[in-house]
Amino acid sequence: MALPAPDRALAPLVALRDVHRVYPRGSSAVVALDGVSLDVREGEKVAIMGPSGSGKTTLLSILGCLDRPTRGEYLFGGRRVEGLDDDELSRLRNRSIGFVFQSFHLIPQLTVAENVETPLLYAGAPFAEWRARALSALERVGLGARADHRPSELSGGEAQRAAIARALVTVPRLLLADEPTGNLDTHTGEEIASLLDELHGNGSTVVLVTHNEALARRAQRVVRLRDGRVEAEERP
Repeated sequence: MALPAPDRALAPLVALRDVHRVYPRGSSAVVALDGVSLDVREGEKVAIMGPSGSGKTTLLSILGCLDRPTRGEYLFGGRRVEGLDDDELSRLRNRSIGFVFQSFHLIPQLTVAENVETPLLYAGAPFAEWRARALSALERVGLGARADHRPSELSGGEAQRAAIARALVTVPRLLLADEPTGNLDTHTGEEIASLLDELHGNGSTVVLVTHNEALARRAQRVVRLRDGRVEAEERP
């Protein structure tokens, strides 16, 4: 008799267990994370908030496999992450995690479509698929008509949409956004916030770091950090 399929709602997509991150500084050390435990379930939208120095960026870097815990456990899709070697981490990062940064990080010499294609190179996708997948991602964020423009020809909101398309092109299981509206005016920031709402509504798992209370309260859950620890969790 066939076993029933596992209920994805029961197991978190990402799970941190008592995660610490300590950075040496001369004869002393800086404690960036001090025993953080956190679950994010598939399809959830979580905002991380806290004052400067609270550990938000470090937490996002560990979730995105850009950094490793000093100690503690990190599971992604039920697989332990902290013991993976650099090549295994790169594969996980390139195929399963999309990143959106405050400063866009678009390559000025490339067209918008070529910028969106770049993760496909590192993910090992067949070259013949690149253009179609890039255009599909750009259409998804409402930027299909700008595919052959250069980043210098985009507005701030369009540049952030292109960055989001680049994050989505590999169809990641987890989308991480670091201050995604931080460099945008109020109107454009609202457009990007609405786009993130739409992506989440269509099934994307989103974790974002923000100082913006209004943006955070559009998430299902707000995790507040202070001094490297989870101070509070709220459901707006």
